[in-house]
Formats: sequence, C-alpha cells, structure tokens
Amino acid sequence: MATKRKKTRYNKKELAEFDKLLDAKLAKATQQLEFYLKQMADYADNPDAKVRGLDDGIGTAENERLSIMAGRQRKLIQHLENAKLRIKNNAYGICRETGELISAERLRAVPHATLSIKAKQGQVRR
Repeated sequence: MATKRKKTRYNKKELAEFDKLLDAKLAKATQQLEFYLKQMADYADNPDAKVRGLDDGIGTAENERLSIMAGRQRKLIQHLENAKLRIKNNAYGICRETGELISAERLRAVPHATLSIKAKQGQVRR
C-alpha cells in the first residue's frame, strides 16, 4: 500500500507564481511609499503649513500620520523583499514555527507570511 508523502516544498512553477505575486505587491508598496514621501516633502516645502501647524497642531498631526504610514510601507517592503530571498533560497512557504508548508491559499493572500494559520493562531505547542 503506497502512502502519499506530505509535500514539504513548493515546486519551481509554484515559486514562480509566488515570485510574480510578490513583484506586484512590491511595486504597489513602493508606489505607496513614494506617495507618502512626496506628501511629506510637499508639506515640508509649504511655509503656510508650517505656520498653521504651529498654531493648531493639525499640520504636525498630519506629518506624524504620514511618517507612520511611510514607516509601515518600509516595513512591508522589507517583508516582501525577504520573501523574495526565501524564494531564491528555496525556503519560501515554510512555517518558521512548525516547519510545515504554509498553505498556498494563505500565501496568495499574504505572500510574505512566515507562519501557517495554525501557528499564527497560537495553536502550536512549544
């Protein structure tokens, strides 16, 4: 009786699909970061915004919000780039907690995921 071996890695075709998905997400995240940085630069170059910002605090709050959003985009870009490295090293899609393969459905939704749903929900016993 032949037993079906559990899949432990994604094949080259699957990795190419994920790589393409990561490229698209990376392009979108980079574009969003550039948008935030441009808004921050525009705000910094606007003397009226600086004066008004000192008066009512709105400008400062907006600049802080943009800075936070830019930071989040930088972090996302780093996660996406790390995922591309994992593809290159043939380690993509392996849960860092369980060592099992992360479902393709999860990776399509969150291509930079490093945890399976089971591990993410904290069901893994250490």
